[in-house]
Amino acid sequence: MSAVLMDGKALARDIRAAVKEKCLTMKTPPTLAVVLVGDDPASAIYVRHKAADCAECGIRCLDYTLGGDTTEQRLLSLVDELNERADVDAILVQLPLPPQIRENVVLERIDPRKDADGFHPDNVGRMLQFAPRFLPCTSAGILALLRRYEIDPDGKHCVVIGRSNIVGKPTAVLMLQAHATVTICHTHTADLAAQCRQADILISAAGRAGLVRADMVKEGAVVIDVAMNRGEDGRLCGDAEPAVAEKASFLTPVPGGVGPMTRAMLMENTLRGALLRRGAAE
Repeated sequence: MSAVLMDGKALARDIRAAVKEKCLTMKTPPTLAVVLVGDDPASAIYVRHKAADCAECGIRCLDYTLGGDTTEQRLLSLVDELNERADVDAILVQLPLPPQIRENVVLERIDPRKDADGFHPDNVGRMLQFAPRFLPCTSAGILALLRRYEIDPDGKHCVVIGRSNIVGKPTAVLMLQAHATVTICHTHTADLAAQCRQADILISAAGRAGLVRADMVKEGAVVIDVAMNRGEDGRLCGDAEPAVAEKASFLTPVPGGVGPMTRAMLMENTLRGALLRRGAAE
């Protein structure tokens, strides 16, 4: 058996096309403000991709690039300005931030009605109550991929490796909302392999190349590899070793699986922010 590779690129294209179709019906296009602080190369590339996605979808993108020595107060002042602007529907502050800036303080300062990433405590609380306004983009992308391939989490055992606020925790919550039985694993988990072998759906967001071995995967399990690592040969890879493809029924490739979905869901969140602010959805 060889796993069906879940094509995140194709689904992301479909989502962007749907967003574009909706944007074309609006009197004024949605506007996303993207703030980049510092010169992290990976973040800079990601921001450029987001700008290209906005152009494709018909979303107006405002780019703000601040130096690595930017103070926390300067960034907060910019966020306050964007919160007040009537022409800005969604705000994204690219993470990670330089060490002199407290991430939680900045995320809490963003108007929760403009929170494109879905990380504001108000939006996290809504998600925990299964009444979300915005969903974190990577987690929403995972659920969209499962729907595309008609994989229903209802009644399944889902194991999530990773407990970050960005991926691990929200993904576990969304899988729970989808009626899966959820186990969250992390660096203190005893016998990780035994936990993983119980999974009908295994989601790995640990960021360690080769962490998920074939002998850790139940025959026919669905494996969602969220991580983006550099292997010893310098090539991009996920957490799952290549041999996992011979055990799994479905597998997200790296690259080309979850990554494109994260960006596509940002476009959906930006559109939703515009609709919410203009009274067309709630």
